Amino acid sequence: MMINRILRNGIFIVGITIILLFNSCTYDNIEELYPEPISCDTLDVTYSTDILPVLTASCITCHSGSTPAGNIRLQTYDEIVAAANNGSLLGVIRHDPNWSPMPKNGAKLSDCYISKMEIWIENDTPNN
Repeated sequence: MMINRILRNGIFIVGITIILLFNSCTYDNIEELYPEPISCDTLDVTYSTDILPVLTASCITCHSGSTPAGNIRLQTYDEIVAAANNGSLLGVIRHDPNWSPMPKNGAKLSDCYISKMEIWIENDTPNN
């Protein structure tokens, strides 16, 4: 009787654990993480508030570490500025011809975010 009770409790605990594990495995979606505001405020675009959070959510996972995708590293401010200055950053996020559309196998970033990236680059990529 005691063994049956222990087994039932064990099965219950294992079942709850499995349910919790499945509920914790979600795919973070850029639109959910950074919902686009009703209007696109491009008056005060900053690297720390507007550029880096979206790059972190959409790009840095694949483009960092010892073997970054495509040999393109976007882990530091200087690496991001280099990609911005050579045109590749805008080319890939705008899905321009002759550029590999990014994020790979993902939805195109919002027009608002692309506008903010363009403004940040036009303003000489300030680190603020």
